[in-house]
Amino acid sequence: MSRSSTDGGERAAAAGIVVVGNGMAGARLVSEIRARDRRVALTVFGAEPQQPYNRVLLSDVLAGATGPDQIGLVDPAWYDANDVDARLGVEVVRVDRDAKRVHASDGTVTPYDTLVLATGSTAFVPPIPGTEHGLPGGVVAFRTLEDCRAILAAADGARHAVVVGGGLLGIEAARGLAGRGLHVTVVHLAGHLMERQLDQGAGAVLARTLGRLGIRTLLGTSAKALRTGTGAGDARRVTAVELETGERLPADVVVLACGVRPEVRLARAAGLKVDRGVVVDETLRSVTDPDVRAIGECSQYGDTVYGLVAPAWEQATVLADLLTGADAAARFTGARQITRLKAAGVDLVAMGETHHGDDDPQVEVMRFADASRGTYKKVAIRDGRLVGAILLGETGTAGTLTQLYDRSGPLPSDRLSLLFPGMGGAQAADSPVRMPDAATVCHCNNVSKRQIRVCWENGARTADEVARRTRASTGCGGCRDALEGLVAWLDEQDSVTVG
Repeated sequence: MSRSSTDGGERAAAAGIVVVGNGMAGARLVSEIRARDRRVALTVFGAEPQQPYNRVLLSDVLAGATGPDQIGLVDPAWYDANDVDARLGVEVVRVDRDAKRVHASDGTVTPYDTLVLATGSTAFVPPIPGTEHGLPGGVVAFRTLEDCRAILAAADGARHAVVVGGGLLGIEAARGLAGRGLHVTVVHLAGHLMERQLDQGAGAVLARTLGRLGIRTLLGTSAKALRTGTGAGDARRVTAVELETGERLPADVVVLACGVRPEVRLARAAGLKVDRGVVVDETLRSVTDPDVRAIGECSQYGDTVYGLVAPAWEQATVLADLLTGADAAARFTGARQITRLKAAGVDLVAMGETHHGDDDPQVEVMRFADASRGTYKKVAIRDGRLVGAILLGETGTAGTLTQLYDRSGPLPSDRLSLLFPGMGGAQAADSPVRMPDAATVCHCNNVSKRQIRVCWENGARTADEVARRTRASTGCGGCRDALEGLVAWLDEQDSVTVG
């Protein structure tokens, strides 16, 4: 819904809450606010023209496993039904904090009582020769749904693809393109893949796993230049990527996955305190202006900018409680970050402090590797508590480790149960019948086994219906198997009882 403005460009709507950014953080905040308060005036601006979507699932779209129309977060009719002024495809270009108004790209001016910045982040494009006059045809910085569509268009009929960047997004892009039959090479400056989340051993196993899937990995080097030729209509089009080593890689498609940067230009221009992100306190309030809040990838709490969906959604819940008065004591005091990569042939979970080696006397490290099978497992323990873990290739104890890490719970005496399912404590935690009701199944949305069971008892008899009602599995999707397993187990128990 886009309400008309007055002749002077002033928004006709009463001042209330204005949310700038309609991505995963902003869209979640809007829905959480409306779930608590249906009366407060609520306006949301989204620079992208389409309805908000799950950015985590873009790699599934790239791989062809999911359609672009299947990753939406909000039904288009929801805004009208819930009296939300949704300004899709309209960018906020200036914030006037003195007058408490935002100026938009369509010339309108909207007043606010509370302004929430949820502007997310933007893809970093390195200054590679060949990009001085914009990205040539076939080269895409992977971040948005439009980027995903551009990659798919470039990949149509292509043979060779180069992915610059071996982080999480780069690996997902490479797997998606390889699944479409392209010859894919990943070029990564660091000494091993996903160096922020994985240690060297896990990175080496991951590279070997990708190799079996037809993806070549080149480490410790970077793109020196993009080489171009003339395509249709005399347009520049990429033909190759030249590396610092001198090697030249043929390329019909180049995906730049070189990291992201918090989108803070609007905040900085408005005079808010910005470090890497907009600096906020535990109420998500800007330390500069009490009427401005910030959540998601553009915000910074303490020294941390959270780049994962679960912390952003946790922030949205806290802020909705505060802004509506549902819980005046709600606070965001930081979040544990758990990285999940689940693509065809690659299953990975990493959490906490993953880089500990055997030379740290304060940390107990357990490790198992079977590179031939693509398996790497590692746990790091300090003072009897789990402080980090990596599971690659075989993630049967992921639920157990996540719960122990989240809650800093005591570890089982049999440490092997942390690495291998079916042993000791891991069996009890991972079995639906023995899993405690309080166990968290979906960490993105903080959905427990009890909530799933209650939802099932209230008539949601399929995983899709439970997901719709509870939001379980609608974040990173890593818990989908667990959700389906719980629903199947509940169905089985019901049939046994009825019989």
